[in-house]
Amino acid sequence: MKDRTRFRRYEGGDPLAPPVDLAEALDAIGEDVMAGYSPERAMQEFLRRGGQDQRGLDDLARRVAERRRELLQRHNLDGTLQEVKELLDRAVLEERKQLARDAMMDDADRSFREMQLENLPSSPAAAVSELSSYDWQSRQAREDYERIKDLLGREMLEQRFAGMKQALEGATDEDRARVNEMLQDLNRLLDAHRRGEDTDEQFADFMDKHGDFFPEGPSNVDELLDSLAQRAAAAQRMRNSMTQEQRDELDALAAEAFGSPELMDSLSQLDSNLQALRPDEDWGGSERMDGEEGLGLGDGTGVFQDLADLDELSDQLSQSYGGARMDDLDLDKLARQLGDQAAADARTLQQLEKALRDSGTLKRDSSGQLRLTPKAMRQLGKALLRDVAQRLSGRQGQRDMDRAGAAGERSGATREWAFGDTEPWDVTRTVLNGVLRRAGDPGGPLVEIGDVEVQETEARTQAAVALLVDTSFSMAMDGRWVPMKRTALALHTLIRSRFRGDHLQLIGFGRHAEVMDIEQLTALDAMWDKGTNLHHALLLANRHFRKHPNAQPVLLIVTDGEPTSHLEPGGEVWFSYPPHPLTVAYAVRELDNAGRLGAQTTFFRLGEDPGLARFIESMARRVDGRVVAPELDDLGAAVVGSYLGSRGGSSGGAGGSGDLGGWFGGRGFWVG
Repeated sequence: MKDRTRFRRYEGGDPLAPPVDLAEALDAIGEDVMAGYSPERAMQEFLRRGGQDQRGLDDLARRVAERRRELLQRHNLDGTLQEVKELLDRAVLEERKQLARDAMMDDADRSFREMQLENLPSSPAAAVSELSSYDWQSRQAREDYERIKDLLGREMLEQRFAGMKQALEGATDEDRARVNEMLQDLNRLLDAHRRGEDTDEQFADFMDKHGDFFPEGPSNVDELLDSLAQRAAAAQRMRNSMTQEQRDELDALAAEAFGSPELMDSLSQLDSNLQALRPDEDWGGSERMDGEEGLGLGDGTGVFQDLADLDELSDQLSQSYGGARMDDLDLDKLARQLGDQAAADARTLQQLEKALRDSGTLKRDSSGQLRLTPKAMRQLGKALLRDVAQRLSGRQGQRDMDRAGAAGERSGATREWAFGDTEPWDVTRTVLNGVLRRAGDPGGPLVEIGDVEVQETEARTQAAVALLVDTSFSMAMDGRWVPMKRTALALHTLIRSRFRGDHLQLIGFGRHAEVMDIEQLTALDAMWDKGTNLHHALLLANRHFRKHPNAQPVLLIVTDGEPTSHLEPGGEVWFSYPPHPLTVAYAVRELDNAGRLGAQTTFFRLGEDPGLARFIESMARRVDGRVVAPELDDLGAAVVGSYLGSRGGSSGGAGGSGDLGGWFGGRGFWVG
């Protein structure tokens, strides 16, 4: 029994590299989703762009295109003809030298031979044919001429069987006979396969007898057919790419290959079988090659196979066909064409896509569409909240806001201790963590810093929070759409994870207002209807406050425009631009109602419109509220900071910053 154990080079990339990091991918996907992309498209866009330290599909596709262009620009298809011409010129030159040196030769015979050599046709094929019956006087000239026939035979075989040119260099008649026998047996096998009469035993017998001609080791007839047809199709595409003159020359020279017409008959029959059995291969394509480096028939066929591989890789990397997956990438071909590092990069992208699909980050809904899961929303919200915390701590000189409340009642939840924490230790959880750790390391200390957990606290005062976000078309037009969504998600995450007793309602207001859950808001496409219905949004906010009479109302309004629409008594939306006094009056009335309910109000003004600034300042003064004019990248920190200040009970009026005045430095400012 043959030992079929095979060893291959390790292809798994850096074995010490860390596992794929989903955090960067999730941030990028979440950003695109909030900008209006579907999660599926957002994931594909990230895979195309890649990450900070990870090449993406676009970079690999660019390198594939460069490699293809380089092959076409470097080569031409005259290699074999040029090599034949060089051998022919050398043979003729050596023969002339011999004729000049041979003093014993009859002068008439010498003159006749010199005349034959002088009047050879300019066509290499015709010259080779004419010299087929010439009686060479120079041994070196005869050898060079015979090498032409040997070269042609090896090139013809190299076109169909890679490596044959080198393997048959200096081949004997017995070697050539064995090749011809292999071709005849192969054609018999393929003929039987065409008729459906081949058997596994017939294939096994063929491989036992001729397996050394097929180092790739096909395991069945179909695998053998695939490899042969791909190379034969590449040879045909190379022929199609030649000029008619080049094809005529090679056809004429082919008759001299090995001095064996049977060889050409066998190869012709093989091509016929392969085209019949694999008609889906590209037998009709062609390329234009105008480079300086000539290609022989065998090497040229290899280059055309490379071009076919590069075209296939380009399609795979585009991921533009139906049902495209990263698993479609042929990593072996990628390594052959671009090197092992490119294959390792593609493998990492495959692992990243699989991790995104399998880790609960993305899932398909009942309609088959890919959606961000609640788990993904929580992870994305935590990342946004960390960014907000860094901005706030940078403005106040504090550490990250990881505590649930400044000082208050224990919530029952615990978290890992961080430097600067003042909350009490949870002794039970700390000791349990130490015991579990020592189970794997009995010699370790009883308690390490990493074992310590502290008890979370919640502020004592509950809040009913209404975040009103402008969803009018100007928000999308001026680049404020994504920052608005990021802000809402950060605040939602903070309240759901740290202030669970508070009641948050998200209200989007464009031409009309609507209560939204966080998934609906983050997936909301840009709305191009004109209208800013602050009146309707305040109606919904006041209804939310009345549902929670024992909670402190907190009203947060993010907008970039004056109110231009309101609800009529019958429920119809009324729009007018510039703002109509009636629309403003309706909005002012509902804002006054919020003030009577005790709402702590903050307006977040986006943009530099003077009219908007005057309007919002006057609105804030009516309810002793605040106005913040943050830059877009500070919007999240401004809203979260205002919410935390409201929970702390600060009561600075319009024009005063209370205990929040240091948060914005020179990036945003308090106005009033």
